[in-house]
Amino acid sequence: MMSNIPEVKLGIVAVSRDCFPIGLSIARREAIVKVCKGGLYECPVTVENELDMLKAVEDVKAAGCNALVVFLGNFGPETPETLIAKNFDGPCMFVAAAEGDGDLINGRGDAYCGMLNCSYNLGMRHLKGYIPEYPVGTAKDLGQMIKEFIPIARAVIGVQNLKIITFGPRPQDFFACNAPIKGLYEMGIEIEENSELDLLVSYRAHANDARIPAVCEDMAKEMGEGKYFPDLLARMAQFELTLLDWAEAHKGARKYVAFADKCWPAFPEQFGFEPCFVNSRLAARGIPVSCEVDIYGALSEYIGACVTMDAVTILDINNSVPAQMWEDQIKGKYDYSLTDTFMGFHCGNTPSCKMCADRAVKYQLIQHRLLEPAGSEPDFTRGTLEGDIAPGAITFFRLQCDSEGKLRSYIAEGEVLPVATTSFGGIGVFAIPEMGRFYHHVLIEKRFPHHGAVAFSHCGKALFEVFKFLGVGDIGYNQPKALPYPTENPFA
Repeated sequence: MMSNIPEVKLGIVAVSRDCFPIGLSIARREAIVKVCKGGLYECPVTVENELDMLKAVEDVKAAGCNALVVFLGNFGPETPETLIAKNFDGPCMFVAAAEGDGDLINGRGDAYCGMLNCSYNLGMRHLKGYIPEYPVGTAKDLGQMIKEFIPIARAVIGVQNLKIITFGPRPQDFFACNAPIKGLYEMGIEIEENSELDLLVSYRAHANDARIPAVCEDMAKEMGEGKYFPDLLARMAQFELTLLDWAEAHKGARKYVAFADKCWPAFPEQFGFEPCFVNSRLAARGIPVSCEVDIYGALSEYIGACVTMDAVTILDINNSVPAQMWEDQIKGKYDYSLTDTFMGFHCGNTPSCKMCADRAVKYQLIQHRLLEPAGSEPDFTRGTLEGDIAPGAITFFRLQCDSEGKLRSYIAEGEVLPVATTSFGGIGVFAIPEMGRFYHHVLIEKRFPHHGAVAFSHCGKALFEVFKFLGVGDIGYNQPKALPYPTENPFA
């Protein structure tokens, strides 16, 4: 159950220029509501002036709406219609009616024209409004636009009501996950930064919590017999309850939370396990827990969860696919070159529902080498959820604040291939068209860190619109060969 994700209640307000027939806007609004089949609250106030605007905003707020469609049924009143976005506390989409449902004398609305002035006035007032690619259409067209607006609105509402809770500081030599938090405040996000020691104190206070056996039972049921360490369950359950209780006690005025936690090198020895499996379970519930105090990674994951209403993960853009593996298992079977492929990996934080059937709770090989005696059986380095990630469609993306405080992002759609990785960790063979060029001209040149969020569907269209609405001016993507990057050498 995605319990940490907003539920969108969408309303529609029609507007009308007083020199155009108000009945045209009303009739066209009613047609849209009919197409949406009850999924849209219909505001009875049609806005012609500023007082109408105040009445309409009051009405949709009273109805519990947290997102709004402002509908230009005709040319529309420029000032009142844009002030709706100022007075309504939530994302607003602006769309306009196409002609064709009446004569072109008394039945012409000119909303095609009105949309231009609507956009101009939004800009004059420095107000945000979501305007689709082609915002003019019939009731059926607009019904589809409204459907596509819902995940965008859900993500925007989530971000505007989000607190990111961190337990740090970031591990040494992981400055790649460091980024100014200025960008968070610009997007309206709150952040609470804590010490790793605060987390340890809270964890110890949860010893012998009466809820631990029920969580252990749920963990065992999720994994299946032989897929977990029975002696580890109570420790991990204690930690899961610690995070959930912390979120509830510390979200304050905010409705939603995400975590960015330090997970090595001190964590496993002091807590007695690796936190990856617990992190994966919370991510499956819409509460991302990013690794290595990666604040913007947690934010990216949360946005992906809002857009898709599904589990997400965070992975390293980790290692190249061996040429022999590509020759044997990919070439000729899938339309990808060697440089289109790479392996996405992390220690074991990907939700079990997104992994192949042979996934299991194991131990962190790298940490075992580093922290436990050579040749010993793994002890406190156990707790990772490992196995190959299930094949299927994915979107790899990230929102980041650079060293100058500028928000940047990237989005690339691709897939996880049904190719055995023969490696360790939570890992998969990923394929993204033109990944090699994207790797250089976006990821390297624009200084993105190695962590990327992964959604398990193609949702680039919605993510692109979310990033635009949040004010991200630089949105990179994997450009096709026919569209060179600005820095791409034309003679190469």
